[in-house]
Amino acid sequence: MKKVLVLGAGRSSSTLIEFLLKHAEPNNWQVVVGDLDESLAKEKIKDNSRGEAISFDIFKASDQGILTSGFDLVISMMPASFHIHVAKICAANGINMLTASYVTEEIKALHDEFENNGAGLIMEMGLDPGIDHMSAMKVLDRIRNAGHELQAFETFTGGLLAPSEDDNPWEYKFTWNPRNVVLAGQGFVKFIQEGRYKYIPYQRLFRRTEVIHIPEYGYFEGYANRDSLKYLDAYKLRGIKTLYRGTLRRVGFCKAWDVFIQLGATDDTYELHDVSKMTHRQFINSFLSYNPDDSVELKLAHYLNLDLESDEMFKLKWLGMFEDELVGLEKGTPAQILEHILKKKWTISPDEKDMIVMWHKFVYNEGNETKQIQSYMAIEGEDAINTAMSKTVGLPLAVSAQLILQGKMSPKGVHIPTEKEIYEPVLNELESHGITFKECEIE
Repeated sequence: MKKVLVLGAGRSSSTLIEFLLKHAEPNNWQVVVGDLDESLAKEKIKDNSRGEAISFDIFKASDQGILTSGFDLVISMMPASFHIHVAKICAANGINMLTASYVTEEIKALHDEFENNGAGLIMEMGLDPGIDHMSAMKVLDRIRNAGHELQAFETFTGGLLAPSEDDNPWEYKFTWNPRNVVLAGQGFVKFIQEGRYKYIPYQRLFRRTEVIHIPEYGYFEGYANRDSLKYLDAYKLRGIKTLYRGTLRRVGFCKAWDVFIQLGATDDTYELHDVSKMTHRQFINSFLSYNPDDSVELKLAHYLNLDLESDEMFKLKWLGMFEDELVGLEKGTPAQILEHILKKKWTISPDEKDMIVMWHKFVYNEGNETKQIQSYMAIEGEDAINTAMSKTVGLPLAVSAQLILQGKMSPKGVHIPTEKEIYEPVLNELESHGITFKECEIE
């Protein structure tokens, strides 16, 4: 019997655990789910005879010992900063490991130890990072193997609402960690465009967007992710003229979101005063000049050179930003307060569906002719529980676990899924679960 340990029973683990339990009986697996909240782990296991729920705290020596009690595979779904503690134990004891989080230099340093002990750790095996790596490398390798010269690679992913009859003018709600959405893009952005290094400061990021048309799904706008350059080596793209990674939103979202950035409402470095007495309206007003004769709406419009009837102002009104409703927090930074207000309108309702959209563009020279391939995927969720986000994050981990436990994939050392030996079997398996890409050539 093969034993697999899943650490973390939060929302992101739902699809993964469901898959493992469904396939446990025919494959003779035992699935153990550990979480700080044992009751949460029990909810995920339900009554499955192949499942077991345990209380788990990675910082307890006694719980760390659980990792070495005969498991063939450990899947860490805990916070990213905890993975190193799990990885050190797995490396030292030759235990295979998976996670969806970004690889770090500290974990990369365990490569030789994993390899020498006959085990592997695959990181970035989720949606983004994960499916983006694998689907991109499949086409990039095909172009290179045909002897063509790559000129440009652009890739965008978005977690959005599925098309509906809802009157939400943002066409957006939180489908993943709200805090990450509020803080998105902070710092600086760097990429390559036509052979030149380009940089975008945070205060200009949501004004520097591009409109992307995806066949069957319409128009979206994309803004740049923080650091596209780190993929030069991961994707073997040294010498490419354009490399750009970004995030997708519906057209019109970015200009409206930029209002919060220009106000300073996404700042997370200091706390505001008297938050317990603060209303939505007062929150916005706290960033504007004092003028007892002008309304908050007028001051905001003048400050940011907006028309009172603009699309941006309409979106803010829909969110209730000018209402005399208490925020509902005792204390908080501007970013924390904004997140709390947004949750009131941007929390997905039980019957709503989310949608994941991913789009790649490849430009290459075939002899003297320049060609372009576009590759895209769109996945809709079933409801607020069985989301497209949960499916596209959990299934790559789930099918990778299946392949490892069945002995069909056995990487040694620390990897991300950019190698054919990893991405090919995983993508093939994902296709059987409805995660597929369409391609079109653009003349």
